[in-house]
Amino acid sequence: MNTPLRRLSIVMMGMFAALLISTTAIQFFQAPALNADARNVREIYREYGRDRGPIIVGGEAIATSVPADDVYRFQRTYADGPLYAHATGYFATAFNSATGIERAESQVLNGTADSLLISRMQDLITGKQPKGGSVELTLDPAAQKAAAEALGNQSGAVVALRPATGEILAMVSTPSFDPNALATHATKDARAAWETLSKDPAKPLTNRALGPDTFAPGSVFKVITAAAYLEEHGGNAAQEVPTQATLQLPGSSHILHNPGRGSCGSGDVGPLSYAFAHSCNTTFAQLAMDVGTEALTAQAEAFGFTDSLEVPMRAAPGTLGTVGDSAQLALSGIGQFEVRATPLHMAMVASAVANNGSLMRPYLVKTIRDADLSAISETSPSQYSQPISAQTAATLKDLMRSVVTDGTGGPAAISGVQVAAKTGTAQTGNESHQHAWIVGFAPADDPQVAVAVFVQNGGDAGSAADGGRTAGPIAKRVMEAVIAK
Repeated sequence: MNTPLRRLSIVMMGMFAALLISTTAIQFFQAPALNADARNVREIYREYGRDRGPIIVGGEAIATSVPADDVYRFQRTYADGPLYAHATGYFATAFNSATGIERAESQVLNGTADSLLISRMQDLITGKQPKGGSVELTLDPAAQKAAAEALGNQSGAVVALRPATGEILAMVSTPSFDPNALATHATKDARAAWETLSKDPAKPLTNRALGPDTFAPGSVFKVITAAAYLEEHGGNAAQEVPTQATLQLPGSSHILHNPGRGSCGSGDVGPLSYAFAHSCNTTFAQLAMDVGTEALTAQAEAFGFTDSLEVPMRAAPGTLGTVGDSAQLALSGIGQFEVRATPLHMAMVASAVANNGSLMRPYLVKTIRDADLSAISETSPSQYSQPISAQTAATLKDLMRSVVTDGTGGPAAISGVQVAAKTGTAQTGNESHQHAWIVGFAPADDPQVAVAVFVQNGGDAGSAADGGRTAGPIAKRVMEAVIAK
């Protein structure tokens, strides 16, 4: 071979090598980044053009895909959209985004999950149109509807759990929104809906049940303070505890009062059951100082209070804040100062008490199925922690019963059913906009449901709101919906 041909051959081999290296780099090394690039229209069409599987509640599809006469081929639609919006989330072509279960279980719904590999191979062999798998949720339609109707137009949230398993039976955040308005393929309409929702001061897109916002729990936190005291000191509901009318906070000029600035019984000491039933601030502030910061923090952590959870959507962690001195500890013991929580975390506290001290891991996805509705996987209940002993749980049950029979939780009572609860009214820095809370479970002797209700800024009751009268009736309706079956 003469010199010119040899040089030409070398140049051509070099070009082929460069092409091979470039193609390999693009198809193998750069592929993930290119697929994830928001400007990749082909990937968007491929993702949003899949026949996504349904999201199912109570045997009925609440999110489905229907054929569409456009480049996306399928339109996502939501039955009872506002009722389940914060559970399903939305799947929006206009924003190339998804939230809720649509995001957390996207690979199952679009059919690309590893668990659906066999189904994909069968479709390839048979030539069938690929379809996504279905996600069956643990939600109870009756409980979900009861929670939404009871909250109404008030800002707030309800979380209901099955204590023995951790199944989430209801998860409602209000105000809600219609995911259909965001899922539409009409980009102009979708963006207009987004603008309206995102600018709404009521924050309908925020899931108040899970976060990211957290809220002062007020007196429902006294369940944790009582648990810490009982775990350390023992005793029962009849034991005597400090019940003074006022408490001078150490190292501070602040004087702590009981709700309504009233007394807490007939003297400076009284039964724990009375102090708990009437939510005496002075009692639980003193008990918090008695157990100390380390023990109170450890007890809250044992309940999962400060953990970030995946249900599978992420739930924001609660916090006790910075407890720097005895005065701050006293206020933390009654759920004030820097203490913040989500309704999910407070429902978990009630659930652990109901389940004899065993806290089950909360979960929202019950079953994953392939396109032929064959079960691929099913969530098995598992223990999250053992935050309290069975004896402490039994005492707390007695205390929470007394709240309903003799104290502030009367509005949560159900005829013929023993109900256990703890109410709370949390200061927000604005006395006319205090949060109203209640946590509880029923039946108290055989718990089927544990619930946390949060009404932001007092809801319709405004400055007259309190945990019993404002949140109690909501909890009652949700518990009735579950135990009626």
